[in-house]
Amino acid sequence: MLTALFVRAQNLRFSFRDRFASERGASAVEYGLLVALIAAVIVVVVSALGKDVSSGFDSVDKCVNGSAAGC
Repeated sequence: MLTALFVRAQNLRFSFRDRFASERGASAVEYGLLVALIAAVIVVVVSALGKDVSSGFDSVDKCVNGSAAGC
């Protein structure tokens, strides 16, 4: 009886050790950090260039509609 209890405890310990030693959780966290970093870079670039791009589209719109001189 004591031997069976010891074997069960050892199996449970090894099961937890193998479960927490898995690399799947770490890779998911790494992918999440990469996605967050890419999103942050996109937000910074759009914030920095947003007004320039908007004014560029406005000037193209004025030239296409014929309301701007010198196009």
